Amino acid sequence: MSQHVHSHHHHDHTAKDKRLLYALCLTAVFTLVELVGGLWSGSLALLADAGHMLTDTVALGLAYGAARLARRPADPLRSYGYHRVQILAAFINGIGFLLMVGWILVEAAQRMLNPPQVMGEMMLGVAVLGLLVNLAAFKLLHGGHQHDLNVRSALLHVLGDLLGSAAAIVAGVVILWSGWMPIDPLLSVLVALLILRSAIRVVRQSGHILLEGAPVDQDADLIRDTLVAEIPAVTNVHHMHLWSLTPERPMLTLHASLQADADWPATLAGIKSVLSERFGLTHSTVQLETSACADQGSRARP
Repeated sequence: MSQHVHSHHHHDHTAKDKRLLYALCLTAVFTLVELVGGLWSGSLALLADAGHMLTDTVALGLAYGAARLARRPADPLRSYGYHRVQILAAFINGIGFLLMVGWILVEAAQRMLNPPQVMGEMMLGVAVLGLLVNLAAFKLLHGGHQHDLNVRSALLHVLGDLLGSAAAIVAGVVILWSGWMPIDPLLSVLVALLILRSAIRVVRQSGHILLEGAPVDQDADLIRDTLVAEIPAVTNVHHMHLWSLTPERPMLTLHASLQADADWPATLAGIKSVLSERFGLTHSTVQLETSACADQGSRARP
């Protein structure tokens, strides 16, 4: 049974790695194509999308490397292993994307004041090809890993490119049909604003984990009250700390005050069972006490 589960997880991780790698290769190759097309045609929409894709190439590279590194075993310097590398990669990707959005907005403002000539045919052709490439990359990354913040951050970059290609297509059609050049920077601003909220969310979520924030789906007060109510030997729970290595790996430490005649092994097993079965906290560190809190100088919560 355990071998089957291990094999399943290994296959799952391998499939995820392959999707990241294939998306990385697609994005890297087309970044050059779109950069040349943007410079040649003079389109900010294409250049913005090429900038997105350049960021994506780095982002997907970080995501792929982080996914591989996260499976390295723990060592004396990193007793929890390398799981946090994925969160760090997500945070870096989100910051990079926010900077890219800022650049697009500044460049778009300049171009709306002085719209340059844009080669609509070249712009439209490259944008259509870019849309197909981004659809392929999006399909590779989307599915089965919605809870993996690392993959979600990489997927966000690809989604930004997908929207950017669609905007470039619309801009190309409008320019060919009417010759109205401001549509190019206007649609670039629209794309930047559409993806800004998602980029902020990734930075906020990854930053929260890096700052040892409590998992949003865990309620410390509920955990405390449940342990006291369901385990007769427990009289008080304090010094509780909730955090997570990744969104899928919540962690917990706590002190539990016990009655003087408590059966320590049975009580510890009961606490672990409640934490695991009721709250999904399979990795917990529990300190049992029958007298004053062992952490002198740190006031216990009643």
